[in-house]
Amino acid sequence: MIELENVAYNYGGGELLSDVTLKVAPGSFHFLTGPSGSGKTTLLKLCYAALIPTSGHATLFDRDVREMDRDGIALARRRIGVVHQDCQFLDHLSIAENVALPLVVSGRDALAEQANLKDLLSWVGLSQRANALPPELSGGERQRAALARAVIMSPDVILADEPTGNVDWDMSQRLLTLLVELNRMGKTVMVATHDLGLIRAAKSQVQARVLRIAARRVQLAGADL
Repeated sequence: MIELENVAYNYGGGELLSDVTLKVAPGSFHFLTGPSGSGKTTLLKLCYAALIPTSGHATLFDRDVREMDRDGIALARRRIGVVHQDCQFLDHLSIAENVALPLVVSGRDALAEQANLKDLLSWVGLSQRANALPPELSGGERQRAALARAVIMSPDVILADEPTGNVDWDMSQRLLTLLVELNRMGKTVMVATHDLGLIRAAKSQVQARVLRIAARRVQLAGADL
């Protein structure tokens, strides 16, 4: 599904990631840990071809990203939902319209998807906020809206970059439950986080592989987490 083989990535003249080999299998759940600045966001970007490796090979759905043209990368990204750390929305559009934007961009009929959109907003607990504008939402509501937008195209893979970084513990648990539900539906999930408490709490809900970035490399974390 997503494979990195001996991947390195240089940024600003320095090597941020080195000799990374990783295979993300269908239906798996991964946590990606490491201190701020260790390269978690960079690794996620390599996983959806927002960045191209400086060396090594990145493969999306059995195709090397170096051999894919812009249209090929765009098609592959439709199978990957990304929850960005900054949760950017268009402030002049309602939450429902923001969540539906990927449908519009892909050329699908957003009106025909209204039932699915309504169900999705209900699933993330935002039915009553569908017509609200982004500035009117709390941090937790914005994160749930970002998750809804990431899965509106029914992707095979969900990549979430610090989705609980700006919310309280109760909301972190709620977001984790949504991600676990997606995994139980067969979706592949990778969550970048520095919150070890969240990872420990997840262990009772999902069988997850915990990866740690240290010294520019990705390592399988120990059982002490």
